[in-house]
Parts: sequence; structure tokens; C-alpha cells
Amino acid sequence: MTTPLDTLAADLPADALVTDPALIENYRYDWARDPGAGMPLAVVRPRDTAEVQIAMRWAARHRIPVVPRGAGSGLSGGSSAVAGGIVISLDRMRAVRIDPDYRVAVVEPGALNAEVKAAAREHGLWYPPDPSSYEICSIGGNIATNAGGLCCVKYGVTTDYVLGLDVVLADGVAISLGGARLKDVAGLSLIKLFVGSEGTLGVITRAVLRLVPAQQPPSTLVALFASVAAAADAVVRISRLARPAMLELMDQASINAVEDYRSMGLDRTAGALLLAQSDAGTGAAAEIAVIAEACAAAGAGEVFSTDDPAEGEAFALARRSAFPAIERRGSLMLEDVGVPVPRLPELLAGIADIARRNEIEIPTVAHAGDGNTHPIVVYDAADPASTARAGRAFTEIMALAISLEGTITGEHGVGRLKKAQLPDQLGPDVMALTRRIKHALDPLGILNPGAVL
Repeated sequence: MTTPLDTLAADLPADALVTDPALIENYRYDWARDPGAGMPLAVVRPRDTAEVQIAMRWAARHRIPVVPRGAGSGLSGGSSAVAGGIVISLDRMRAVRIDPDYRVAVVEPGALNAEVKAAAREHGLWYPPDPSSYEICSIGGNIATNAGGLCCVKYGVTTDYVLGLDVVLADGVAISLGGARLKDVAGLSLIKLFVGSEGTLGVITRAVLRLVPAQQPPSTLVALFASVAAAADAVVRISRLARPAMLELMDQASINAVEDYRSMGLDRTAGALLLAQSDAGTGAAAEIAVIAEACAAAGAGEVFSTDDPAEGEAFALARRSAFPAIERRGSLMLEDVGVPVPRLPELLAGIADIARRNEIEIPTVAHAGDGNTHPIVVYDAADPASTARAGRAFTEIMALAISLEGTITGEHGVGRLKKAQLPDQLGPDVMALTRRIKHALDPLGILNPGAVL
């Protein structure tokens, strides 16, 4: 007897449909390991937009849920598989083309962020968005979550570099939005609608990304503080005076986790560390001096600076290593709450209080220059009491951020792990409007059901 899956298999190339349960298992989770992930019927691995359309038309016809998937490096359960659905994995769509005259990269969604950077570098150009996982995360996933990174404080996030998109809608219709032009206000800003939509409105199959001239070799400053409070005060002071290309914070727990993971020569006794970079060229020395003065005024115990790019990159690597380093300490619940920069000291103090009250370890790193923090709740998944305390802390941190004019997610997305808190931030009217938009584009509700809304 012919099944719906047989009709899909007949319309796709033989190697585009994965039905072996052992292979499907590799596509069920993202990095967050959402315990609610289901077992899909199959995984579709298209090579082009036409094959994505085939899958979406089939899914719409049979009302089968569809979860779009990039590299699986997401941190909020946004690409957790749905039982009885299909996963559309864009990992085979990896083409990258650089147009140096238009200063754009034309990119398929499976291309890694690092691959786009490398291709642009060959033409003396740069793609700035740089999540800590830039070596393994895909452009499609970056767009779906509006990913940020270490350079966002000066250069902005993914949405600031997306000039055009090709998107396959829930009914299988393919649309093209925008293009290589830098200014375009014709019609509604639909590109912005799809960036950050986490696969709930369509499947991205191509992007036109804005490139900029290559970054100047950065000068780097590292400041050590006795406490996170002092480091946060320094961030507020720096933000009034300068716009560094990077301004990152690590607390003592994250410093020691990184040192345990790979010895980087960080001071284990420091209460907190600030990492700042300036790429202002001939003006870098003056900018670093302003940052150093702000750190000293906030009580920095030691301030070190270097013009050696390799030495600066070693410090940046230490910061990028925080997640895998802390992962070795236990199971993790990952936060990316953000607040306006002047309220960063209150947020960090509140996180420390939540850790104490719940008797749980919460190492914290931050894209401090834009108020985006990563409190990482560490717990023992085999201990129900530890798991319960971690869950309380996870929820309390989001409530704290909202109370400080902040957000439950600065860059990782809502996914499935934070959706319960989204109404607390947006309120009933905005939630209702969001659902209306979702229903207009996906009336059957088949695109990434269970995520965000």
C-alpha cells in the first residue's frame, strides 16, 4: 500500500530522503538537547530551492509538521524535531558566492558563518556577525535566530547585514525579497519579518548578505576586577565614552572553567575580567586609553593592553571557549537575557542572588557592551532536586531581565525552551498580533509547531 511518505520519496532524488531511524536520530536535537524532541517520520536533505518546495507542498497537502534545521548548533530548542513530522535539513545547500563590486555574499543557508567570512576575506571584505560558534553554525540558522556575537556592540547583529532572502512559504510558494541594493523601502519590510522568525514563517533557501571592508587589526585591552559589580560599572562608564569593537565580560567561575578546559593564562583569582578591542586604526591607541581610564575609575586591579593581533585573538578564544568549558561541569540550562546597558550591574547582581538562593552554580559571560548576558545554569541531570533548582533559577533569571526593561533572549531565540516566558515580555496584544501574522503565513500551523508560540 502506498503511504504519503512514498509519494514524497517518488518526487525527491533517492538520497534526499532519510528514513533510517538510526540516521534520523542525528537530526532530532539542537545543542540545547530539548527533552521534548520527538521522532520525525523522515529527514529531507534538499540540494536546492525546488526540492524544498517539493517537501513543503507535500507537507501542506498532508498537513505534516515541518521543522527547518541548520547546523544544529542552536541553544533554545528551536530545531527540536516534532513527532510524526519531517525535518528539512539545509546542510547540503552550502554555496557561497562573493561579488566584490556589489560588496555582497550570495549564500545558501547551509553555509557556515566561518565559510562566508573566509570567502569574503579573499576579496579584502568582511562579514561582521560573529557568534561564538561561528566555526560550526550556519548562515540559515543565524538568520532564523537573528544571531549576534562578540562584535555586535559596534557592528550590529545578523539583521543589519541581510539585504535579500529567498524563502519557501508554508504552501510551497517560493518568494524573493530584497537584493544587492543597500537602500530599499518599497513595500513592507518583509525581510525583517523573516529574520529571527525561527523557522515558523518559512524556510530560507538563499540570502544576500552585506559585506564591509576588512576590519583593521585590533588593539586589545584586558582589565581585571575584584568583583563582577566593578566590571559591570566599568562597562557602563565605557559605553558613555567609546564604541569598542568588542566588550566582553567573564566572571570568576567562567574564567576558572576555561582555565580547566584549556590553560590560557587567565588570572583565576580575578572576580571578573573585561575584554575590549578597538579596530579604529590610527585612532585605536586613543580609544584604548579611554577604555583603560574608565576601567581604572571603576576600580580595575590590573589593566593590560596589546597591539599584537595574535595575542588579542588568544584572549578572544578564551571568551569563545566558555560554553564548551562550562559544559564539562555538568548539564546546562543556557540563558541569553539582555537589558539596557545602564541596568547591567543590576542584572548581574540579581543573577548572583538567584544562584545563592537556589544553591546552584551560574557562571556568567556576557557581550557586556550591548547588555546581552549568558548566565549558564549548571546542574546534575541525574538529581531531581538539582534539576528542580536549576529550572527555578532559569525562570527567575528571565523574570529578572523583564523587570529591568530587558529581554528573555538577545540572540539565541525563543525556541521551545523559553516560549512560556514570551507572553510575560510581549504582553497579550503583541502576542495576539504575532499569532495573527503566523496564521496569515502558515494557516495550517505546520511550520515548526511548538516553537516560539
